[in-house]
Amino acid sequence: MLDVALLPGEYAVCRLPAGSTLPSRTWSELGDGDVVTVSWTADGISLICPTGRAPEQAVVETRWRCLRIVGPLDGPLTGTLAALVDPLDRARVNVVACSTYDTDHVLVPAVRLTEATSALERAGHRVHQ
Repeated sequence: MLDVALLPGEYAVCRLPAGSTLPSRTWSELGDGDVVTVSWTADGISLICPTGRAPEQAVVETRWRCLRIVGPLDGPLTGTLAALVDPLDRARVNVVACSTYDTDHVLVPAVRLTEATSALERAGHRVHQ
């Protein structure tokens, strides 16, 4: 069983073309609890951030909600992320997952939030809103 926190506000999943630079605004100005993750690959830049912080030049999918495993987790644990993704998959809820040093996050479409939290609770997890 995992404790899962629903973070406030909506998130965006963004894509910038390869070779792009991130906007010059200060990302450190984000408030407590906000999640921002950036991944660079040869194909482009992926960015997850609060909807209001999405770069104008990006391809943006909005209206995601972020669920965070309450942590920090003790080192790398096998199956923690799968424990969230598997029940969401069975409920046919799309997910975008990202991990940090301390914990894992799963984004679900805002319109499917009730279904997502219900699926997690049926799997034995506690969802804190």
